[in-house]
Amino acid sequence: MAQQQRPGDVDPAQVKRRIGPIGVWTGVLGGQSAEFGRTVAAEVEELGYGALWVGETARNKEALVHSAILLGATRRMVVATGIANIWVRDATAAANGASALAEAYDGRLLLGLGVSHAPLVSPRGHDYGRPLAAMRSYLDAMDETEYDAPLPQRAPRVLAALRSGMLELAARRSAGAHPYFVTPEHTARAREILGPEPVLAPEQAVVLDTDPESAREKARRYTSRYLTLPNYVNNLRELGWAEADLSGAGSDALVDALVPWGDPETVAERVRAHHTAGADHVCVQPLVDGPEELLPQLRTLAPLLLSR
Repeated sequence: MAQQQRPGDVDPAQVKRRIGPIGVWTGVLGGQSAEFGRTVAAEVEELGYGALWVGETARNKEALVHSAILLGATRRMVVATGIANIWVRDATAAANGASALAEAYDGRLLLGLGVSHAPLVSPRGHDYGRPLAAMRSYLDAMDETEYDAPLPQRAPRVLAALRSGMLELAARRSAGAHPYFVTPEHTARAREILGPEPVLAPEQAVVLDTDPESAREKARRYTSRYLTLPNYVNNLRELGWAEADLSGAGSDALVDALVPWGDPETVAERVRAHHTAGADHVCVQPLVDGPEELLPQLRTLAPLLLSR
């Protein structure tokens, strides 16, 4: 039987080195062909981004299968799940699937795990009453899973974490945290809670558009979805945002805080603000009108984001 590995066997410093300071986050690829995804992943790697983070929904590619498609199209870059929903697959499937991909692709899978949101989970028949306890139990079950196949190295995991309880769990039971729909102010708070060693990899949505009206319209397509989900809204309240800011698709001030828009340098400056606040890695998500816009925008941003 292969020796069982524990979370402590994964060194956060090694994860930081592998993913580098800048990655790409996208939900676009899950609804496109595998061939399109392979083409995008290969160029994202060639441009120099350290990791490609892919979302998971109930209506597109399963997270681990999708990761395998993208890992097979790349040679060095990390592929990260952002996030694999713990209510979609049981802990044994997550542990063994991640281990298989880690062995097959030289440890290039980063397993992002999250509890999702009550409005998305409860209709599937799950009890969302204690998400922190559910995540703790899920991690326990993952760590108790016996794996007999070859395992040269463990797939590191990070937790989708916003508030103190999940951030503290991420620091104790994983390589670090992957906050989503956050500001640099949240990044500073998250770093304080995590401490210096765990990985802190926030997502940052961006809009490459210098016209305030059209830029905010694009940004609000994004914010309007997430401002219906209590976890995100409660996190923003904790950061000091008022109810007037949080209603509907968000006030101009909130939209501008969550989604920098403008020319490439303006967008890059916000990404740098996350690093200044304590992020090790920022996953940049261009908000595009169609999948064909993704690579051109990443090409535009690469010289500014990857030159540090």
